[in-house]
Amino acid sequence: MITPISINPDTGLLEPVTFYASPHQDERPLVMPIDMIVIHGISLPKGEFGSDNIRDFFCGSLDFAAHPSFADIATLRVSAHLLIQRTGEIIQFVPFVKRAWHAGESCFAGRTRCNDFSIGIELEGTDDHPYEDIQYQQLGAVINLLRQTYPDIKKDRIVGHVDIAPERKTDPGPAFDWENLKGRLA
Repeated sequence: MITPISINPDTGLLEPVTFYASPHQDERPLVMPIDMIVIHGISLPKGEFGSDNIRDFFCGSLDFAAHPSFADIATLRVSAHLLIQRTGEIIQFVPFVKRAWHAGESCFAGRTRCNDFSIGIELEGTDDHPYEDIQYQQLGAVINLLRQTYPDIKKDRIVGHVDIAPERKTDPGPAFDWENLKGRLA
């Protein structure tokens, strides 16, 4: 059973959800409404699930010596607003009213700097491994709530990382079931 969630308008946080403040965030431009959701996929190391590595990476405390592949990300300063783990647990790292550093160099519909106007949601997974049904349930619930809170987010502005940075990114990947998600949206 999924626990009902809500957005606290004063803090920009989901409740009740675990919150770890990422240092990889800053202020959004004042004149730009939030009007897009970017869905990502991540695992650290690739294809391994269930560790605290993603949390530690977003919080700037990952031990980069713990795995050889971490050397490739040692200089990156990355965060997302939310992570939905394979168990369905949601962790928040950046309040929605702040700018998370999830999109990097990006462009959508002629607009650059997608971090300025988007919310980044990471799913624990890989491009080629099916995501869990509980992740789709939680993602659908979160997106419906975000669309109520930020009415400028239209269904055609719910995109993958690949859609805003196609030269650099492939996530959430071909294993992500867009039809499953669309069937859950209000």
